[in-house]
Amino acid sequence: MTEEILINVTPAEVRVARVEDRNLVEIVIERASQTGLLGNIYKGKVSRVLPGLQAAFIDIGLERAAFLHVSDIKESDDTSDIADLIRQDQPIIVQVYKDSLGSKGVRVTTRLSIPSRFLVLTPGVAHIGVSQKITDLDARQRLLSLLTLTSEDGYIFRTAAVSARLEEIQADQLFLQKLMATILADSRKAKMGELIYAEIPILCRLLRDFSMTHVEHIRVDQEKAMIEMRKFATIYSPELTEKIVLHREKISIFNFYSIEDQLEKALHRKLYLKSGGYLIMDQTEAMVTIDVNSGSYLGRRNARDTAFKTNVEAIDVIARHIRLRNLGGIIIIDFIDMSNPAHQSNLLELLQAALLKDHAKIEMSELTSLGLVQLTRQRTRESLEHVLCVPCPLCHKRGSIKSWQTIGYAIFRELEQSAHYFSWPGFRVLASEKVIDYILSEGAAMLADITLKIGRPIECHVEATYTQEQYDILPLSEKD
Repeated sequence: MTEEILINVTPAEVRVARVEDRNLVEIVIERASQTGLLGNIYKGKVSRVLPGLQAAFIDIGLERAAFLHVSDIKESDDTSDIADLIRQDQPIIVQVYKDSLGSKGVRVTTRLSIPSRFLVLTPGVAHIGVSQKITDLDARQRLLSLLTLTSEDGYIFRTAAVSARLEEIQADQLFLQKLMATILADSRKAKMGELIYAEIPILCRLLRDFSMTHVEHIRVDQEKAMIEMRKFATIYSPELTEKIVLHREKISIFNFYSIEDQLEKALHRKLYLKSGGYLIMDQTEAMVTIDVNSGSYLGRRNARDTAFKTNVEAIDVIARHIRLRNLGGIIIIDFIDMSNPAHQSNLLELLQAALLKDHAKIEMSELTSLGLVQLTRQRTRESLEHVLCVPCPLCHKRGSIKSWQTIGYAIFRELEQSAHYFSWPGFRVLASEKVIDYILSEGAAMLADITLKIGRPIECHVEATYTQEQYDILPLSEKD
């Protein structure tokens, strides 16, 4: 499998695409007007304590106050009362761990974590841990033996540490200690609501945070960005320096590698499988639902094998699009019903394996009797749909609009009501072209009946600027 990182840089935004065998599996978009706050540390002020919710609002200088739950306070435990831990107007050092989502403000914690290439520093938590993504027991034990605690601060080994040398890890540790000392010094002289530590820019952050184990090339389409990334890599990730190359083709990098087309499909509700089956993915405020359908795939043996094969084929597509669309919260997958216990067990194993590539924390339930699997996926930033799209002004989040026939019937009813209330000499109907076409063709008989009933003329006109659900009924002057 070939794996590459493709980076499109413009003054307005940076788009980072992770590609496996030419398939887009992950996209990160950061716009200059909407730079994320994830990882930033602020000196805030407690603006309001909410004992009923066991939470507080923290003023960190943003338009909306940040939300702090009692479980995100370093000194808390399962029985802590937030009123015993913080009070209104007190200064407090907090870090953003969840960006603003929809109408909600950012979520913050006092449990600070400062990442570097191989380690994450956890100030005030005297513990050494290893990333859960490192599953090899020997590797975990080797890493734990490399560090000893010399202060109240702890460390977590990141996945990149598996192949790191001892001197590299020690250099990382020293860098983090110096950085934390700077943050503490800045926090003492900072005013309340002031930023005291900002995350590094996205182009450097991806070199630090993205798993690059299998990446062959990091292609970027702007020379200045390439030079900056190479400078950063030379210091912090020397093994990546030669992998960072400039895209020199005249065709834009996302078009050259067919990323634009794949990005467009990632916004579609319906996804087709190679066999003829398809998926329906619906994203709502409460949850995401994914429905697997066999479609035109009939199989060669029997219905049980057809259901199993379609479900298995859907797994890789589901795992890839959950990651690509950055879907978070509750995700319900409705697989095609399977009665064979072996098929059910095998399906869950394959799904779990497919989800392992995802950087976000995912928990998976058992398969229910109805063929449903529930996932909960960590949500730290907006989904792809929320980044790239706005609610439809036509359907107002319904996901559908009224048919021509429905609008036509509504116009007929309103004509009768208007004739009862207004003594106009006649009526002019303004509507979209398709609605007017329906009224003058399939609805012509009904229009004639209403004209006879009210005893006044009715004229229908196309208004090119009207949407399908928009129409007006106006008086027809005697001159007309």
